Amino acid sequence: MVSGESSEEERIGSPIGEAALRRHVLGILNRHPTVGLAIGVVGVEGLRLFHGHGVADIESKRPITDDSVFRIASITKTFTAIAVMQLWEQGLIELDAPVDEYLESYELFSSNDGFQPATVRHLLTHTAGLPEVARPWGIFQPDFGESVEAGSHLPTLAEFYRGRLRVGAEPGTRFVYNNHGPATLGQIVEDVSGETLARYFQEHIFAPLGMVDSDLLRTDRLQRRLATGYEIGRRRVRKIAERDMVTAGAASIYSTPADMARYVRALLGEGSNERGTVLQPETMAMMFEAHYQPDPRIPGVGLAFFRTDLDGQIVVGHQGSHPGFHSQISLAPYAGVAAMAFTNGAHQADLWLPHEVLLLLGRLLGPSTEQQQAFAHHPEVWADVCGWYRLSAGLNDIRLRAMMGAGAEVFIRSGRLMLRFLTPIPELAVGFELHPDDRDDPYMYRIDFSNSGLDHMRIVFTHDSSRMTTRMYLDLMPLTLEKQSPFTNPRRLASSGLAAGAAMIMARHVWR
Repeated sequence: MVSGESSEEERIGSPIGEAALRRHVLGILNRHPTVGLAIGVVGVEGLRLFHGHGVADIESKRPITDDSVFRIASITKTFTAIAVMQLWEQGLIELDAPVDEYLESYELFSSNDGFQPATVRHLLTHTAGLPEVARPWGIFQPDFGESVEAGSHLPTLAEFYRGRLRVGAEPGTRFVYNNHGPATLGQIVEDVSGETLARYFQEHIFAPLGMVDSDLLRTDRLQRRLATGYEIGRRRVRKIAERDMVTAGAASIYSTPADMARYVRALLGEGSNERGTVLQPETMAMMFEAHYQPDPRIPGVGLAFFRTDLDGQIVVGHQGSHPGFHSQISLAPYAGVAAMAFTNGAHQADLWLPHEVLLLLGRLLGPSTEQQQAFAHHPEVWADVCGWYRLSAGLNDIRLRAMMGAGAEVFIRSGRLMLRFLTPIPELAVGFELHPDDRDDPYMYRIDFSNSGLDHMRIVFTHDSSRMTTRMYLDLMPLTLEKQSPFTNPRRLASSGLAAGAAMIMARHVWR
């Protein structure tokens, strides 16, 4: 079992009342204006508390309720994973078997004959070597080219990938978050079961759990209660045009807070809620365990679920982001409590909503969670960890590289150990202090983002046989960066180039 397991009598969490939840939500709304926000607290008995704020649609002034329909976006990936695990329980799929044993509609291919075959487990953990963008020109299209205007022809994945999806890196060697792995899992569910993914979800997940207002498709019945997606821009609140996702198994479910509470209740209930069962307890527990962990000090990822260390308690969950919609579910499985949130219009909610939900979950867990401890620095290792670290080459993980640029640099400023990302984004390039995160391990650190309304991030360093630092691991997703020669540092090269350019300009000015 994962760390943070509690005895049965402890599986209750620390309850908070409606007034306390209202105050917590008001704090969120003060920090982050939203058009509409739905927040729920779920326990093993179901939806404990719910608070809806704002409107589902500005023109009609429909209020947010627990029956408002939201696009839950990438939380869909967890449903697709449950469908895969149902087939695994039936003996129809093996997790470590090559994908091409089950995928009939198109093929995964690589130009490198030395790569091992991608497996189902690789797809479930985003380690199959698939890129974030299937085709280069998708960078310039809405949703990276993975969506079409609502109501227009929605191509099949075989049509979209033109029969082949490229594997760009050795499967099992690195994590790259993308929609193509979960979409391919959805195709495997169709190819193995003989049912469309929408029908499979209805008959094998939604119906057993009593999720009567959930669907992979935008039906007329759900459309009437669908929240309108908005973007809070510089001058106004802008309505987002509806689009349908081609990568349906990764991002297309429509649901309500009430239905999502039934789903989360089943996740907390070892695969069952008061209506029915979708997985056996052992399978549900296995999905929450670490299946990809680049370093044992990083929580890693389960089968479609991300793992987070919340003050000593392992929390699992998933985020969803789609233009105009953002969502988050976070569960403490062995405390029997969870928090969830959905919004249909906010600024950069993909950055702050997961943190806000974790804060609420921390309150629910109460005094059982440890307060963040302070540990002593070890300056004697700073010379070893300082330097620049690069993301592994070979894949077009656009969003990640847009944030991190060329990688990260560890350095000393005014007697403090710092980390900055080598990116033109000023907030990330300025540098963050590294705080020790373990009493006995001088190579474990964290960055505290709480002043920015975000969560902290753990960073650990590892060594080769000669005890020289070679890699940096971040629990953000989780990522691996490799240490490079200081002479190839892009910031140093840029500075040298600027200095050389300035010298040439001055020389030309002097000799005129």
